[in-house]
Amino acid sequence: MMTSAQTKIVPISGGFHVWTRRVGESPIKVLLLHGGPGSTHEYLSCFENELPPEGIEIYFYDQLGSYHSDQPNDPSLWNVERFREEVEEVRKYLGLDQFYLFGSSWGGLLGMEYALKYQENLKGLIISNMTASIASYVEHINHLRDQLPADIVTTMKAYEAAEDYENPEYQELIQIHLNEKHICRLVPWPESVVRGFSRMNPQVYNTMQGPNEFLVNGTFKDWDRWDDIHEIKVPTLILGGKYDSMDPEDKKEMGRRIPNSRVGICENGSHLSMWDDSETYFAFIKNFIKDVEAGKQIGPANHSAKA
Repeated sequence: MMTSAQTKIVPISGGFHVWTRRVGESPIKVLLLHGGPGSTHEYLSCFENELPPEGIEIYFYDQLGSYHSDQPNDPSLWNVERFREEVEEVRKYLGLDQFYLFGSSWGGLLGMEYALKYQENLKGLIISNMTASIASYVEHINHLRDQLPADIVTTMKAYEAAEDYENPEYQELIQIHLNEKHICRLVPWPESVVRGFSRMNPQVYNTMQGPNEFLVNGTFKDWDRWDDIHEIKVPTLILGGKYDSMDPEDKKEMGRRIPNSRVGICENGSHLSMWDDSETYFAFIKNFIKDVEAGKQIGPANHSAKA
């Protein structure tokens, strides 16, 4: 079956342009926010095979600085508030109203920020593999590392102390002990995931995050919404993976704090659960949208790992 698709270049503030692509045609619409920050929509390509065939229209979108969109050389642009307003500009240009906002990782942070300011535009929110504060994330990922043999931890910390982040040995240790265990557990990685990583914009990532996943000293290092997420009243789905670089227990706590929410933990999934536990992951999303569309109550929080 042929699926309708259309690419639109969206003008945004500052004279810049960002890339979007609609797939499918339906009154049920989902705007996808990718992670990174500074990655691309490409690692979300699996959504095209899952949601449009179910009668759900999706919008891929490369945020400013990402591969298919403008990539200005201006670190002052890379902050949470500007990205949040960019999402609102994209929404208006695409004519989205009462739509679902999906965010993966950094996109999940951005989705929470958008909902806290603009939730009247949303029918539902999907927070995928993101916790409610950067401090919570840093604590968990360093906890995961501390489980490794002491000599590996010592070696990694020595490279970090020397700020030798590009050293091949350090990069290999991150790939083996972080990426392949907690980011995506498939071997080899899907080609679109590899592309999304290879096209990461280092200026966006380094300005906002820092040198890597263990060292967060960028513009969002103090981001914390634990005390605010109770204000998100729209139906919300919180997704996590058992092996995620974000703590699954944080997802359950988010579910307790967001009143009209449901939590889904993918028992075989990591940070990219849409790839390494895809059947469970997409069942959570499809059931959530189906229930919202049917007017069913989403909360109180459901912490079942069964889709």
